[in-house]
Amino acid sequence: MHAPVLLVIAHGSRDPRHAATVHALTARARSLRPGLRVETAFLDFNAPSVPRVLERLHPRGASGAEEVVALPLLLTRAFHAKTDIPSVLREARARLPRLRVRQAGVLGPSPLLLTALEQRLREAGVTAADRRSTGLVLASAGTTDPEAIAVIAEIARELRHTGWCAVRPAFASANTPGGFPRTADAVRGLRADGVERVAVAPYVVAPGRLPDRIVAGAAEAGADVLSEVLGASPALARLLLARYDEARADRALPLSA
Repeated sequence: MHAPVLLVIAHGSRDPRHAATVHALTARARSLRPGLRVETAFLDFNAPSVPRVLERLHPRGASGAEEVVALPLLLTRAFHAKTDIPSVLREARARLPRLRVRQAGVLGPSPLLLTALEQRLREAGVTAADRRSTGLVLASAGTTDPEAIAVIAEIARELRHTGWCAVRPAFASANTPGGFPRTADAVRGLRADGVERVAVAPYVVAPGRLPDRIVAGAAEAGADVLSEVLGASPALARLLLARYDEARADRALPLSA
């Protein structure tokens, strides 16, 4: 019997760079595990949609079933992971009785995400020795979900222990209740604390409207270094496969029959 299909579910964006980056990431994951069927779907803006891909995977004929591990391409467990994706999968399972779908966990937190983040910072020119005199702004898209905010805050604390002179979390969007300052304000805050060199690291998977706000905020406040989004990094591709394997092994996760 063949292994379950890995269905990577991305949010989607009107920005064509978003879908291109997602497809590059899933292609890298596919190359790491030849023989595994890896499909890509989007919640909004891009094709194919999640329902369309699941319809394509639904077995034809009167017998047989197909197993699918649906992996949210999300860094934190916020609204899309808790509400949007489960709703889409429930609706599909009701219509497609021979499709058995298991929802995997979100990508973060994971050491592999920090590996990808550090790779992008090295590519932007930040060396290990630079960290002692550099403040880091960990800039994510933004959320009002308390669980997701707590995860990002913990990641910033972990990064602080890897040699940076200071680390501050920030959001691409305007200040949200219980959340973090905008990217530009976080950069200015580090400057006010006496940090002379500031690097901004986008903690996002793919380009789009909110990542562009991170870029604009870094430029507005005069950040010295801006790394790229996590993108199709080798560490992120390995993380997709790790979450897939965890979902297959965890029989407590939802699976329709």
